[in-house]
Amino acid sequence: MFSVCSDPSTLPQWQWLACYLTTGKHLAFYGSFGVVLLLLAITAPAALLFGFGAAASARSHFAPLSWLGKLYIAIVRGVPDIAFFLFFVIALDQGFEWLRHKIKCPDWDQPIRQGNDFVVCPAAKLPLGTSPQWVHETYGFFLAVLTFAIVFGAFAGNVLYGAMRAVPRAQMETAEAYGMSHRQAFWRILVPQMWVYALPGLSNLWMVLIKATPLLFLLGVEDIVYWARELGGSKTARFTDYPHGDWRIWYFLALLIFYLAFTRVSEIALTRIMRRLSHGQATAAGEAQRRSAGGPP
Repeated sequence: MFSVCSDPSTLPQWQWLACYLTTGKHLAFYGSFGVVLLLLAITAPAALLFGFGAAASARSHFAPLSWLGKLYIAIVRGVPDIAFFLFFVIALDQGFEWLRHKIKCPDWDQPIRQGNDFVVCPAAKLPLGTSPQWVHETYGFFLAVLTFAIVFGAFAGNVLYGAMRAVPRAQMETAEAYGMSHRQAFWRILVPQMWVYALPGLSNLWMVLIKATPLLFLLGVEDIVYWARELGGSKTARFTDYPHGDWRIWYFLALLIFYLAFTRVSEIALTRIMRRLSHGQATAAGEAQRRSAGGPP
C-alpha cells in the first residue's frame, strides 16, 4: 500500500480514496469507535453500581447514610451535565494530585495554589511527565469513565430508588414474618423484584448514555467526534497529501448511522430483557404475557 500511495496525485480516483481511507489518522478514527464502545461497556455497570449504592443508602434506616444517598442523587442530577464534565474532571484530577503531593512530597514548602496555577511536586503529577503516551491516554480515559459513572450513577440511583419503593411492602412484611432478617428480605425479595420496575427507566438512561458519549471530546479524549471534525475539515495540498473540501457532513453522517444502528440494537436487546424479567411477575407486562400464552385472565 505504501508504494501505491507514495504519490497520491497520480492515482485514479478509487485508488486515491482507498489510500485516503487507510491513512494513520483514519485508522485512529476507526479505533475511536472501539473507545466509545469500551466506555459504554465499563461505564454502564460502574454507573449501575454507583446507582445501586445510592439507592440502597437513600432507603437506609440509618439517617446520615440515607441523607448521603439522597444528597448525592439530588446534587448530581441538579447540576447541568456540561458543567459537570467541564469542571469536575479538573477538580478530580487536581484532587488525585493533591493527595499524591501530600504523601510523596511532605517537605514541599511552596504553596500549591499560585494564582490560577495548581503546582505540585514533579513526583505527584498524574501521569508523570516521563510516562509514555499510552499512559496519558489511559489516565484520561479513566477520568472520563469515572466522571460518566458518577453522573449517570446519580440518575440510575433515582431510578432504582423508585423501583425499590414500587415493590409492594406486603412482600417484605411476609418475608420478615417467615423469619427473614431485614437484610435477607432485601437481597432475596426486594432486589430480584425491583428490576422489572427499574428497567424502563434504566433503558431510557442507557439511551441517554449512548447519546452523551460525544462529550468525551470535552474531556480531552480523541473520540469519534474529534476525528470526524479533524478529518472532515477542509484540507489543502500544503498540509496534506490528500487535499479535499469540507467533508464534515459525510463524516457526521457516518456517526449518525452508527448511533441510530446502535440504539436500534439496544432497543431490541432491552425489549427481550424486559420480556424475560416480566415473565411470571404480577405486573401489566407479566399479565400481558400470560394472556398471550393462553393463561387464565
